[in-house]
Amino acid sequence: MDVFGWLSAGDYTIAREVLQRGVAAIYVVAFVSAINQFPALLGEHGLLPVPRFLQSLYARKQPTLFRWRYSDRLLLAVAWTGAALSLLLVAGIPQLAPSYVLIVVFLVVWLLYLSIVNVGQTFYSFGWESLLLEAGFTVGFLGSHDTTPPLTIVILVRWLVFRLEFGAGMIKMRGDRSWRDLTALYYHHETQPMPNPFSRTAHLLPKWWHRVEVLGNHFAQLVAPWFLFAPQPVAGVAAAVVILTQLWLVATGNFAWLNVITIVLAFAAVSDPVFGFAFGGIPAAHVGATTMPLWFAVVALAASVFLVVLSWQPLRNLFSRHQLMNASFNRWHLVNAYGAFGSVTKERYEVIVEGTRDEPDDPAAHWVEYEFKGKPGDVRRMPRQFAPYHLRLDWLMWFLALGSRDTRWFETFLLRLLEADARMLRLLRIDPFDGEPPRAVRARMFLYHFATHAQKRATGDRWVRSEVGVLVPPAALRG
Repeated sequence: MDVFGWLSAGDYTIAREVLQRGVAAIYVVAFVSAINQFPALLGEHGLLPVPRFLQSLYARKQPTLFRWRYSDRLLLAVAWTGAALSLLLVAGIPQLAPSYVLIVVFLVVWLLYLSIVNVGQTFYSFGWESLLLEAGFTVGFLGSHDTTPPLTIVILVRWLVFRLEFGAGMIKMRGDRSWRDLTALYYHHETQPMPNPFSRTAHLLPKWWHRVEVLGNHFAQLVAPWFLFAPQPVAGVAAAVVILTQLWLVATGNFAWLNVITIVLAFAAVSDPVFGFAFGGIPAAHVGATTMPLWFAVVALAASVFLVVLSWQPLRNLFSRHQLMNASFNRWHLVNAYGAFGSVTKERYEVIVEGTRDEPDDPAAHWVEYEFKGKPGDVRRMPRQFAPYHLRLDWLMWFLALGSRDTRWFETFLLRLLEADARMLRLLRIDPFDGEPPRAVRARMFLYHFATHAQKRATGDRWVRSEVGVLVPPAALRG
């Protein structure tokens, strides 16, 4: 008699492939982002150096491989190792080994990225960092091809999607009247952190469409998530609603890997027969074994109980009047609270950084702009698509324009420009001084609006901007 027969989710073998390979692919992106950006932003000579951070009492309590020693070389070794293991998971190689091998690989990847996030400070303070960590930890316990997926883990992945979507919906309803009166999308496409090529087109759509967008968002985040736990095919339909909504967000914005990982995780509610129906009624092939080894059933149940215990505080938070957004209730970033855009910015401000080779006090000094890769600057330039890649410096520039209190990193950023620091300049799209140090730098604030169709035809500009004031007056190195 199979005591744990009820635990087998044999109809979710294709979903397991999507979940494990999809999450692993996002880990590849995250580790590559660390390789390219971490040393300049947080390395030994970064804007917020990790060695200095590790001297704090808070840092010494965080689980990280860097607790006792940090170096840029060690960071790169951790990131490259994580990227290599993640690529193996994407290729499906560990899935061919016994399940204990797969679990270990996912846990190592999770620990490596946890080590980076826990020393990443403000540059790694985004909800999708915790989301990726929780997802990576959880999907590892779906097992490899030597077992059927455990039903409890499949349900816990759905519980993750529920918290992600329903939490975002509730924080919107509680946080900003514009979500309740259906006007939020009058502004969002224009003021979001990093517009993409289609954002201006989306912004210029009729207001009635924006109200439909908000209604669709409320349905996808407040209603559809409850049906993720319904029997099939209802759960599959709920997953489709989530996926289609996220695809619209992918098409209209740059939210790092938030939307992509939500799409991947939603497949936990899509069974093999539903997959077959979606592809024209073709019978879906079962992937892997049709039974579950006893030892794996025990491990899967233990992991499930552990995650259920950690779910109590996030569950309370969902229905709290003082709901927290993107909060972790433990140092391991497991079973977190999520949410986005509890308030909508009505106007877009941009910090424009400039440098000059002239005497900065001379009214005739020629100032030229440093161009960032993702954030708006040049009014004629079409925004680019970078997601799921995360441009961390560009995102922090958006928060800076909103009045972020922590400006230590920006002060050091200006210093690095004055020094013509090569690693920092590689994070920019255009260095107007071709690697040479400017005599002075400054930062000005501008108000940006998408150009209307008439303005675009008349000027060729995609943005209309007007100066608001000076954020940082001309600053130069002395001595």
